[in-house]
Amino acid sequence: MEKQYYDNLIVSSAPHAVSSTDTTKIMGTVLLALLPAFVVGIYQFGYRAAVLTVVCIVSCVVFEWLYNKLMKRKQTVGDLSAVLTGVLLAFNLPSSFPYWMAIVGCFAAIVIVKQLFGGIGQNLVNPAVTARIFLLLSFTTEMTSWPVPRGADGVDATVGPTPLGILSEGGGQMPSNLDLFLGNVGGCIGEVSALALLIGGIFLIWRRVISPLIPLSYLGSVFVLALVIPGQDPIFHLCAGGLMLGAFFCATDYVTSPVLPMGKIIFGIGCGIFTMLIRVYGSYPEGVSFAILLMNVLTPHIDNFCISRTYKKGGGKKDE
Repeated sequence: MEKQYYDNLIVSSAPHAVSSTDTTKIMGTVLLALLPAFVVGIYQFGYRAAVLTVVCIVSCVVFEWLYNKLMKRKQTVGDLSAVLTGVLLAFNLPSSFPYWMAIVGCFAAIVIVKQLFGGIGQNLVNPAVTARIFLLLSFTTEMTSWPVPRGADGVDATVGPTPLGILSEGGGQMPSNLDLFLGNVGGCIGEVSALALLIGGIFLIWRRVISPLIPLSYLGSVFVLALVIPGQDPIFHLCAGGLMLGAFFCATDYVTSPVLPMGKIIFGIGCGIFTMLIRVYGSYPEGVSFAILLMNVLTPHIDNFCISRTYKKGGGKKDE
């Protein structure tokens, strides 16, 4: 009886399946939610946006398969987590980004950030976000060369700055908030249309795949800080850059975000504060990836703080 009892105790890494919804279904739902942004990206930047996304997907899947094969681990490519990492990384790249550099980024995301820490459920930071920062620091010129989107009327050029780049440089014609909302601006493949990402995010909340606490606290803190800081437009900051992509699809990662509701709110507010500090006062115009990475590192401490606050020990006697 005792042996049978202990055999029924199964300990596994997150995410934990507590219903008919498993990891594969969750990842598939997130991929479906990213479809509107993918369609806008292809429309604005052409076939290369689709090809680059496919390259990232295939590279991530191959690296995960090879690593599991070499380490004699159970294959996990079927859970679609590597596919999602590939899509999110591609969405954080300009469509003109060289394919071989993207493959290097996929290696960093899957092998270094994910698998070397134990695979899905064990990584400390978000693989796609960390790989984007790695590529930005390694290939700065290529990561900051933005093809002009099809919807940018009246622009006679092949490359141009992003709205946040224009704001950081303090010159140039700013796009309207409507263009930002619809996606008629320069930027990474999957971040340009706030509308498409908002549709996907609402879909995930409706399907209860993600909690609304992190996106709402993240977006809300950015909005409030933009109101407080002189000369900033709150609507602009909500729609510009990778904020919507980060708030709904990267910051909400099950593994690298807090578990308890209080922790999710703290996490979202922290992301918003770091994002605005970097955007307004930093030397780099975008702060979403850096903000999420910093809060990923703080997640274990946030969890410990919230758990100690939520589940305080009673007045029992201490062991002597």
